[in-house]
Amino acid sequence: MTETLAAPVSTDLLNDIVKAALKAGADAAEAVSADRRSLSLGVRNGRLEDIEREESRDLGLRVFVGQRQASVSASDLSPATQARLVERAVAMARLAPEDPNAGLAPQERLARGPLPDLDLFDARERSAEALEAAAAEAEAAALAVTGVARSEGGHASWSSSRWRLVTSHGFDGAYEGSAFSLGVGVIAEKDGAMERGGESRSTRHLSDLPGADQIGRTAGARAVARVGPRKIASTTAPVIFDNRMAGQIVSPALGAISGPSIARGTSFLKDRLGQRVFAPGVTLIDDPFRPRGMGSTPFDDEGAAVQKRALFDDGVLTTWLLNSAAARQLGLETTGHASRG
Repeated sequence: MTETLAAPVSTDLLNDIVKAALKAGADAAEAVSADRRSLSLGVRNGRLEDIEREESRDLGLRVFVGQRQASVSASDLSPATQARLVERAVAMARLAPEDPNAGLAPQERLARGPLPDLDLFDARERSAEALEAAAAEAEAAALAVTGVARSEGGHASWSSSRWRLVTSHGFDGAYEGSAFSLGVGVIAEKDGAMERGGESRSTRHLSDLPGADQIGRTAGARAVARVGPRKIASTTAPVIFDNRMAGQIVSPALGAISGPSIARGTSFLKDRLGQRVFAPGVTLIDDPFRPRGMGSTPFDDEGAAVQKRALFDDGVLTTWLLNSAAARQLGLETTGHASRG
């Protein structure tokens, strides 16, 4: 089955909202629309256990009155709601405390067209029947691995989204994205000892998702491999981490170099810019232009340009991850890492 999102929120509508905010007294404004459709389900022991479908459309508006700002959102796009949205946002901004770092992304840092085609969107939609069959097949393959005792369930999902941003200083950008996921968890048992294991994969395009049988067999093998670990004597030795540990290792470091953490002075790395914090040979690249990448994007959530950069180069911390507000507070330029909750 192939189906696309409903007609997108028009640029004219977002521009009209921004213009209305300026007319109502805002000095600057940005409007964002987000459309999302998704379907996810779980199976256990070959039977459907849960299913959830989501369809949402949201409209957000952020306005600035001097150095004061306010943000509002709605899911109703009617003219009456738009008018109330503008009125409420400007009224709230006038009552907000002043923030010397408030403002849109600097105009010179905005992403300029043509924006790169990162191939983030696969228009195909997976039916509930197809998702259930894939999850059940992955679960069956995992249970077939010798040593696997029981299933914790298989899960499969599909989602499609569209995001558009328009600002009062000339930015207008949009992109679509999709995601296909499949995974399973099982418990292996030997001589009364039990261990959990699993495998889960997510891709932008359905054709890149490994087969259900492969995912299931990998999940089963991982559970079995964890049974019966042996202790070793205390020692100092090199450690090889499974690549699935990368996120757990990298995430604390990324959180520690986020602009808000640095600006608040709460990060343990706040005084380490330009210093070695990882072992020599460790280089971490942020590449927002990776084709079909799950974290790829043509611009950040303020419309600022993004770029490929080394966050840690040969172990040395080279940059913070800055949005516009944090950059202003630190006297630096945004690095294109603004994000919305």
